[in-house]
Amino acid sequence: MSKQNPLKEAIQSYLDERAKVDELFAVAYKKKNKSIDECCTYIMGEAKKRGNAVCMSDDEVFGLAVHYYDEDNIKLNKLPANVKASASVTSNNASASKPVKLTEEDEKRAREAAIKRLAEEQYVLLKKKPSRSKKEVTEVQQMSLF
Repeated sequence: MSKQNPLKEAIQSYLDERAKVDELFAVAYKKKNKSIDECCTYIMGEAKKRGNAVCMSDDEVFGLAVHYYDEDNIKLNKLPANVKASASVTSNNASASKPVKLTEEDEKRAREAAIKRLAEEQYVLLKKKPSRSKKEVTEVQQMSLF
């Protein structure tokens, strides 16, 4: 397998194994009008419908991949250029299930990076919102008890 991104590798590996044990899926998996690139685009489009920062379980991702190959009338959603995906890749050995221990410095850097990403996403969202016209702004008066 050529060097792909981890998302494509994980999905393709799952689909290859599924095709070995599921004869009906194997037929759908061989469709000429389907590709792993379009499959990943479909999954990303479905995830994007859920929001800007989405976490999906393996079962959800693989279920969407199987659905993509099973259905002939799938519509692919255009994705913005800045859409990114990450996949956690684990092996079948026991050491893969051990939790990763981060140093306090690593945790601090990760936290700062996450806060920075969130701030950037919020800034982009604020820039996209149309400004309110003066007609929409209503004056709020505070009532006095005296």
